[in-house]
Amino acid sequence: MSNTNTDRKPVLQVEHLSTCFRTDHGVVTAVDDVSFELFAGETLGIVGESGSGKTVTSKSIMRLLPEHVSFQKEGSVVRFEGKNLVTATDPEMREVRGARIAMIFQEPMTSLNPVFTVGWQLNEALAYHTQLDKAARKRKAIEMLELVEMPNATRRYDEYPHQLSGGMRQRVMIAMALCCEPDILIADEPTTALDVTIQAQILRLMDGLKSKLGTAIMLITHDLGVVAQTCDRVLVMYAGRVVEEATALELFNAPRHPYTKALLDSIPKAGRREHGKRLPTIEGLVPSLFELPPGCRFADRCAFRDSHCDETEPELVADQANRRVRCHYPLEAPESR
Repeated sequence: MSNTNTDRKPVLQVEHLSTCFRTDHGVVTAVDDVSFELFAGETLGIVGESGSGKTVTSKSIMRLLPEHVSFQKEGSVVRFEGKNLVTATDPEMREVRGARIAMIFQEPMTSLNPVFTVGWQLNEALAYHTQLDKAARKRKAIEMLELVEMPNATRRYDEYPHQLSGGMRQRVMIAMALCCEPDILIADEPTTALDVTIQAQILRLMDGLKSKLGTAIMLITHDLGVVAQTCDRVLVMYAGRVVEEATALELFNAPRHPYTKALLDSIPKAGRREHGKRLPTIEGLVPSLFELPPGCRFADRCAFRDSHCDETEPELVADQANRRVRCHYPLEAPESR
């Protein structure tokens, strides 16, 4: 883990989390032996291509996956306040969800109920998790809408989701997630459906709320530009595995895993003149989780591959700077340059 947090106690510890799904073709492991810590007042980014396991990781933490088709392997631990959420009872999880750990989903229009007003939906969360009376709940709900900088918050309280813009609906989702002042906020692609101006506003808003409330944020995204703007530390996932962990500054300045470097190289950069050349891309496809290679999962797409990579999967190990990387031939460490 990053050595900037060695003297702090994590609010969430994920240890050897492996989430599997039962399918018509057999059992598939979508998240494979994932471990990390989350600290109060920080933003941890989880990045990777579609299908890398980012969202499954977050839903496993929240226990939001359908239990008839999914399960966690023995040894999976999601520790929150000394309790393993993987083995917690349903009533225990209902006490945690919303009140202690809250989640913002990717598409607010499908996450908000279209037949109830914004105020009703905020009230429902407050009624379940607090002892406030009806009048106090309304005051609190409007206060939360104002906190997320909702224009005309009192009027919006009585409106329906379809009457709001995409940015406003996302603000409602954030207000709903924060109304019980949770310790942890999980944001799953919170700006994907928004234009760049509203995206910037939402990211600034989340960063400001983190500073005001001390909330730990887990930000799931495929957008490395968003990561650069908001995250303190970053986990890079590939085919269900963590392949690199570092602070955002370390990751962008000196990626150690070839996949991370390839992702960063594919970002358009201001001032870079390509003279008609196309941006670099990562050739090939993520391997099927049903047919994983015996060696490194990135080997087929890696420029540094050799026979050792094809035969043996690398371990996730920490370097001298306490950065973690899963590669037989990690890129040159910054201290050796």
